[in-house]
Amino acid sequence: MEKSYQPDAIEGRWYKLWEENGYFAPNESHNPYCIMLPPPNVTGNLHMGHAFQDTIMDVLTRYHRMQGDSALWQTGMDHAGIATQMVVERNLGEDGISRHDLGREKFVEAVWDWKNSSGGQIEQQMRRLGASVDWDTDRFTMDEELSRAVTKVFVELYREGLIYRGKRLVNWDPVLHTALSDLEVISDEENGHLWHIRYPRVDDKGYVVVATTRPETMLGDAAVAVNPDDPRYSDLVGLELELPLTGRTIPVITDSYVDIEFGTGCVKITPAHDFNDYEMGKRHQLAVINVLNDDASINDNAPEAYRGLDRLVARKQIVADLEAAGLLEKTEPHSLMIPRGDRSGAIVEPYLTDQWYVKIAPLAEPAIEAVEKGDIRFVPENWNKTYFDWMHRIEDWCISRQLWGGHRIPAWYAADGSIFVGFDEADARERGGLGDEVPLKQDDDVLDTWFSSALWPFSTLGWPEKTARLDKYYPTDVLVTGFDIIFFWVARMIMMGLKFMGDVPFKTVYIHGLIRDSHGQKMSKSKGNVLDPIDLIDGIGLEPLVAKRTTGLMQPHMAPAIEKVTRADFPDGIQAFGCDAVRFTFALLATNARDIRFDLGRIEGSRNFCNKLWNAARYVLMSTAEHSVVAAPPVSAADQWIISRLHKMTRDARNHIDEYRLDLAAQRLYEFIWNEYCDWYLELSKPVLQKGSPEEQNATRYTLLYVLENSLRTLHPFMPFITEEIWQKLKSPLGIEGDSIMLQPFPEAGDTHDRAEADITWLQQVLQGIRNIRAELNVAPGKPLDIAFQEGSRQDKDRQVQLATLLHGVGKIDTVKWLEDDADTAEYSVALVGDLKVLVSLKGLVNLEDELARLEKMLQREKADLKRSSGKLSNSRFVDNAPPAVVEQEHARLATHKTKVAGFEAQIRKLERLRD
Repeated sequence: MEKSYQPDAIEGRWYKLWEENGYFAPNESHNPYCIMLPPPNVTGNLHMGHAFQDTIMDVLTRYHRMQGDSALWQTGMDHAGIATQMVVERNLGEDGISRHDLGREKFVEAVWDWKNSSGGQIEQQMRRLGASVDWDTDRFTMDEELSRAVTKVFVELYREGLIYRGKRLVNWDPVLHTALSDLEVISDEENGHLWHIRYPRVDDKGYVVVATTRPETMLGDAAVAVNPDDPRYSDLVGLELELPLTGRTIPVITDSYVDIEFGTGCVKITPAHDFNDYEMGKRHQLAVINVLNDDASINDNAPEAYRGLDRLVARKQIVADLEAAGLLEKTEPHSLMIPRGDRSGAIVEPYLTDQWYVKIAPLAEPAIEAVEKGDIRFVPENWNKTYFDWMHRIEDWCISRQLWGGHRIPAWYAADGSIFVGFDEADARERGGLGDEVPLKQDDDVLDTWFSSALWPFSTLGWPEKTARLDKYYPTDVLVTGFDIIFFWVARMIMMGLKFMGDVPFKTVYIHGLIRDSHGQKMSKSKGNVLDPIDLIDGIGLEPLVAKRTTGLMQPHMAPAIEKVTRADFPDGIQAFGCDAVRFTFALLATNARDIRFDLGRIEGSRNFCNKLWNAARYVLMSTAEHSVVAAPPVSAADQWIISRLHKMTRDARNHIDEYRLDLAAQRLYEFIWNEYCDWYLELSKPVLQKGSPEEQNATRYTLLYVLENSLRTLHPFMPFITEEIWQKLKSPLGIEGDSIMLQPFPEAGDTHDRAEADITWLQQVLQGIRNIRAELNVAPGKPLDIAFQEGSRQDKDRQVQLATLLHGVGKIDTVKWLEDDADTAEYSVALVGDLKVLVSLKGLVNLEDELARLEKMLQREKADLKRSSGKLSNSRFVDNAPPAVVEQEHARLATHKTKVAGFEAQIRKLERLRD
């Protein structure tokens, strides 16, 4: 083995071998296990959320593959209608061409050309992460087979009356000219204004003041609402008000939705431009007056003076006109949440338009029942409540988008507006009884990408054909996803699976938290706190990192601030940690928490763990290289102890993975390999290999190999590359057949040895007590010691004899003796192990004067720090004005200084007694 661990030297080599040999394909076992990859956008790049989620899925897949299951991790990509269209349009724009210049058919061809040449970069990045997906069955939501499934579902739902066309409010992107899902709308707090507008009473008895953040929507007002319990306006109810600048009048109505405490208690109601107002408008049969065009300019329903103006230009003109008319009460600065399209960055408008909808209630009822009956379980279970809460309030689903890229809606219109739906135009004509002479025009809209994604668990397996894969793997076993798409994807897959397959799409939904930065903030390009998992694997210099974080911002003015933060946080860029360290860190973070803070300090710890494992393997291989090791049962207590601990770790790891607590499994592996195997057992093996009998030495060498090999197999799902590299070196000395660790069985938990564990625990406590005394007295680790025991039990004495070789070898002990219980121990430093006193002789161990001088110097330094900390906390200005966290930190420092001062004083007293 190389002297140091270099992940870049092994990762690409092993992944290439695994993929080329088809190791990711499911085996022929009759016990299927299937995970569906949430399909990433074809335009996307691997972000931290992807990497976290993919790590979880790969751990589960590799674990079940090693269990002998026919493990299928079904991969694929989503066509990402909006994102893809924007990328292709941007590329065309560089040549001075628009999609309208090309026409729809040619544009769709350009989309496919781009997908085949440049799309799918994320799949290459998944390879870098070690994802063991079945690439041979890779799917794309626009594939012919999947498109056929989408059309079939649409047609069948339409024929059952579960898909209809209607006019309702949607999230509208005025730049892309399309409806958006809630997930495609990003709302952030921005600075704006609150305008207080006077609405005159028609009886000339004054006016009502209404506050709004969007004065331009006033042109579409249909009423002013007050709370029925608000006594201030009881005399106004039923009266008419003049709607400023329009020449219209609107009524005053009552609705309990109005908050008496907010603003003046009067609310303008604009059903065509606000979701809450739309619902109120339906309750009161108010007119729905749309005053915007699809580009957010003012339309002909508004007064002539504002027609054709952009909404924000119109806003300024309306405010000026209100002020000129004496109808502007006041203007206040106001912070508010502004919704923007996640792709265009444009402010999204609630917009009244004709769209296609799924009538969702009949589909939701069985989906609710499936979770209530336990056919699907959520992990953690508390997400059931979130699911039920949304499903009981579910509204019809808008499934149409005004794009060219995607699954075009299979509906055709006759000249009179009649709609004919079919698998293609010929089918639509046949079902509608239309001859070829009747002109039909296909709907221009495409389906929401979530519509095709809702079919993912069965369309990727071959539906609507009855394939062997569909029969074997549906329903799938577990869906791994974030809580943010329970509504958009999880619930819809359950509804569609039950509807078209007659069964749930998965048995378990494992909901993980969302990755945040080290301060708990959401990672976003606009905040400049995004980490690229590939940069964590490969490393990146400061200047490329700055360039990456400041390029392509929706708000370019943020670039200087982002650059400043980046240079402060990463003055040397980001070092290369390797894939295994990144994956292991994600596993450690896979708690049940809703928000997960990612700190580079954690990944440094994982990289150190890789180094520890590598160095341990080098020691084991060097210790066994020139010996013919024969399989043998454990002979020494240390061998029995480490095998017992291995079996307990294996049992715990299995249980934790089965319960989807990958964080606990990873932590258990870390503790066993680092603390028990590397820190203790490797040290305990050295005296046996140096002074043990041939039988003992062989048994220890075999145990070194056996425990390491079992640990590697248990660790493999989490850290596939380093475990494969080391395992290949262990095959020969252990006589193992097989080409790859990933095809080996996952270890089973064997018998444990309680007595050996108790004996070695005693030895560890004794050795730790001796190490503590060495540290206190600044005695070199290799300096031989004379020790004594006092007040021990019969069992202590037996253990001291039984473990003498280990005690002397590991503890660097010269002589050992037992003292009578009443013997003078003034010349010893003592450590306690239960009732047993472990005594280290101080004679000739240290130069007392030099040691006292050293301790006195450290004591004075610590007292100075104690005085400084105490002074801070006695200063009321500091305590009252400093942030609570800073004050708390200072209290912690004070306690630490007090403890250290007491410790140094105790050591000085001990040495002074010995000197005197």
